[in-house]
Amino acid sequence: MFSEIIRIPKERVAVLIGQKGSFKKSLQEKLNVELKIDSKEGIVEISSEDGLSNYTAKNIIFVIGRGLTPEEALQLLNEKNNAEVINIKDFTGSSKKQQGRVKGRLIGEEGKVRKLLEKLTETKIVIYGKTVTIIGLIKNVELAKRSVLKLISGAPHGHVYAMIERFKSKNEW
Repeated sequence: MFSEIIRIPKERVAVLIGQKGSFKKSLQEKLNVELKIDSKEGIVEISSEDGLSNYTAKNIIFVIGRGLTPEEALQLLNEKNNAEVINIKDFTGSSKKQQGRVKGRLIGEEGKVRKLLEKLTETKIVIYGKTVTIIGLIKNVELAKRSVLKLISGAPHGHVYAMIERFKSKNEW
């Protein structure tokens, strides 16, 4: 028997459970796992007979905790997909001002930067709390991650968009 414990933000527990427990039940059936959820603490215990199912469930639950919808998180059931989580604090330290500046660079006015990055890299990008979560096809996630890291480090937006276009044209997207 394999067992794992993961903590997610308390405000994301309801999203994980779903209406009347629908998503929790669906995930348990899809992966043949058992989920015990402590709503007050945000602690989820995952157990199953299969280590891979446990691992997959843990990743799905983790990205839901980082702001993805259950439907988006289920992309991880396909082995061609991946998710990456970037902790903004790793680059800004504990400065709330710096974190806000970086989030502003990544989101853009009315979400335009994030939406354009999603369109150019064919990924879903969620900025939640102090993290950036990217999900999609493995090669697309890697390109989006490189782009986000360049923006975090201060690269001009135009240069990052041009880098994406060059990469896509060279790799026959």
